[in-house]
Amino acid sequence: MKEAAIPDSYWSQPFLLSRGDRLAGVRDTRPGESDKGVLDAKTFDAIETDQLFDSLNQAVTHAGQSVLYRSLARPGTDAEIVRKKQEALHELESDATLRDALQHFIDEMARGERSLYELLYGTFTGGFAIDSSGTGKNDEMEFSGYGYHQFLEGTGFVVDLVEMEQALPQPRSEYLHDLFKTIRDFGTSRIYSLIRGPVYLVEGKFKTGEEKPRYLPIPRFHPSMIKPLPMFLILAALVTGLYFFQGLLAGFGIAYLGYGILVLAIPILPVVLIAIASSDRDSVIYPLRKLFKHSLELARLLETMGMIDEILSFHRYSRAFGEKMTLPEIIESDRHSLIVTEARNPLLARANSNYVPNDIELDDTGRLLVITGPNSGGKTAYCKTVAQIQLLGQIGCYIPAANARLVVAEHIFYQVPDPGHLAEGMGRFAHELKRTREIFFSSTARSLVVLDELSEGTTFEEKMELSEYVLAGFYQLGASTLLVTHNHELCERLQDKGIGRYLQGEFLPQGPTYRLIPGVSRVSHADRVAAALGFSKEDIEKHLAGRGT
Repeated sequence: MKEAAIPDSYWSQPFLLSRGDRLAGVRDTRPGESDKGVLDAKTFDAIETDQLFDSLNQAVTHAGQSVLYRSLARPGTDAEIVRKKQEALHELESDATLRDALQHFIDEMARGERSLYELLYGTFTGGFAIDSSGTGKNDEMEFSGYGYHQFLEGTGFVVDLVEMEQALPQPRSEYLHDLFKTIRDFGTSRIYSLIRGPVYLVEGKFKTGEEKPRYLPIPRFHPSMIKPLPMFLILAALVTGLYFFQGLLAGFGIAYLGYGILVLAIPILPVVLIAIASSDRDSVIYPLRKLFKHSLELARLLETMGMIDEILSFHRYSRAFGEKMTLPEIIESDRHSLIVTEARNPLLARANSNYVPNDIELDDTGRLLVITGPNSGGKTAYCKTVAQIQLLGQIGCYIPAANARLVVAEHIFYQVPDPGHLAEGMGRFAHELKRTREIFFSSTARSLVVLDELSEGTTFEEKMELSEYVLAGFYQLGASTLLVTHNHELCERLQDKGIGRYLQGEFLPQGPTYRLIPGVSRVSHADRVAAALGFSKEDIEKHLAGRGT
């Protein structure tokens, strides 16, 4: 295969390797209140993205879990990368040799990965003890000793990563090929030469073996407290001193004192060794690791390992789910669309083999979908299924369905009633309308919008008028828009305009089937829900009768 440059779009997100004093956590990339990516913070919470990660996560490395979480929290919009990831998954399905080799590679990396983070973020407190397990409060990153053990283990992990990749079967898929090439490119970088060693300190700067002046006798950094040359010089000085004092003291007839001086000088050796080790830590290990943490190449290397782990995680997730799984066809369009057959909720269906699947049809003619029906009939579960399946498909993962095709969304919005977080001086109507306004003005024709109720907290007439023109606005904008409502009168108005597709929760005499069928529901089944909760009219009357009221 022709060697290609790694696309910049692979690295569209900030790298996971922190340059600060703390290792970045797996969930540190969740969107904040000011983020305006595919998911905003409210949508992230509403569609249960954290729980989706927990269900999907089969990654074994810290980097892999971090990459996977970031994919869900901050999904990209490059359809070509999604297709490349799907191609890699198809290759893993068909090539067991490559799959097993990659899994062994990632398992080995998972065993040594921590050692690199200990080098990059550890605090080395000194002393003669060498403790390979953290004992401090800083995420267990405080160690006795001077960092020699962590330096050897951490740099050894990086060297093993590069060398083990060279023994892997070469993939055919472009995505895996590009990731492998990133590792090979790192193996030719200057930062890798410094990690592999030897390292020389020349006039306050670190030099590789190729950079060091060839004929200049500069000792290389040896990550050990035992330094042959300094120890030899110290012993030579002691012997010379003893010889000198023996001759001097012999003239006074007290030559035996020279041996006493030698005994007193012996404790100097540990002091000198500690001074050497402290100098290594402060002038070599700490500055080198700062260089490593700020290295773009090392950050890409860890990112690459995480991306390989993520792809393997997708494959294992599809095997573990237990139901039909598919990779959606990614199509190009100026408008969003999502067509899915036998869609199952990624969270609910995994734990329920009897989960009732539903089809999803959001296309140009039916881009406004209105869902009606009684409570507890599956409306909200359906809407979350739509958003979660879009998200999984958009990060290149399998989705629980028979087949599907989708357009990558520029934005996914999910509005839910949120009376518990009302702004000061703002009632429920204004609070929810503000959220709808934010969504509308941020949406494009390639957006997916879910509105769980609309215009609550005002009169029926105002709710009807406002909801009608808001939904007509979303329709004209071109965004795929789902509305959950109990308001069948609103549906009739929209139908009069000739816009929208309408589904209702199916109810049989024995209860809901959790299937959505065409039509508009004009019943609420509120009495059924109230009776199930023990708060029906009869329950109230019985309670009052019991109190003699």
